[in-house]
Amino acid sequence: MGHNHSHNHNEGANKKVLLISFIMITGYMIIEAIGGFLTNSLALLSDAGHMLSDSISLMVALIAFTLAEKKANHNKTFGYKRFEILAAVINGAALILISLYIIYEAIERFSNPPKVATTGMLTISIIGLVVNLLVAWIMMSGGDTKNNLNIRGAYLHVISDMLGSVGAILAAILIIFFGWGWADPLASIIVAILVLRSGYNVTKDSIHILMEGTPENIDVYDIIRTIEGTEGIQNIHDLHIWSITSGLNALSCHAVVDDQLTISESENILRKIEHELEHKGITHVTIQMETEAHNHDNAILCQPKMEKPRDHHHH
Repeated sequence: MGHNHSHNHNEGANKKVLLISFIMITGYMIIEAIGGFLTNSLALLSDAGHMLSDSISLMVALIAFTLAEKKANHNKTFGYKRFEILAAVINGAALILISLYIIYEAIERFSNPPKVATTGMLTISIIGLVVNLLVAWIMMSGGDTKNNLNIRGAYLHVISDMLGSVGAILAAILIIFFGWGWADPLASIIVAILVLRSGYNVTKDSIHILMEGTPENIDVYDIIRTIEGTEGIQNIHDLHIWSITSGLNALSCHAVVDDQLTISESENILRKIEHELEHKGITHVTIQMETEAHNHDNAILCQPKMEKPRDHHHH
């Protein structure tokens, strides 16, 4: 029970941190977008675009936490935990589109830099930097930025946002002191590349999970050695390892055991394996015990048969 209680406490703390951060970032994003239009600064607009993606990712993280708490039912036997991953894909794709648009706009501006109201741009970007620093501090001190992918994603967003504000500040200073109009589109391109990179990574990782790919932190060969090295297990086949959502890894396989084993002996073997695998980051384990006489393919990775089984399988 103790573990569950602390887990719930973590979730509660994470949600609170996300909510505070969401309100601050969204409020400031609106100010920055208006400021970008009024001062005609693409660097501010691109930073606002970045903050918009932040604010979306924070909102998504909040919704994901709330939905993930919904219990599993007959319709969704894993509950709603995958929503987080779906949301991450949408968030990543939005980031990629925003960044490509900013790069396109900036290239246009290099050829004819428009007038930028630099004082306004400088003021707004300094406030933006302060807001980001504050949100980053709230996340660091209150949230679980280490283990929770949801919080960590949002935190990394805020950090790259800070760089965006720094870029806009530098651009404003360069325009004020040297009249370098190109500093504004240059700053926005740098921010856009940062946004593009985080968008690409988020999308790639999420699609990997949706494709039931092996979790990044799991070494398949190590897992095979661990299970086959357990006393009583002769070999395994039909192995699958996948993520249900970030931090929740599952495994299923068939294990060949001696046909003289009793049910309670098999259970003891299973307990040992579950204990070992939990230390290796796999919490949801399903193992089908079989004797040598089984009629499955012996390959570690099985190719699932798609066609309906014919009657002669049952004889």
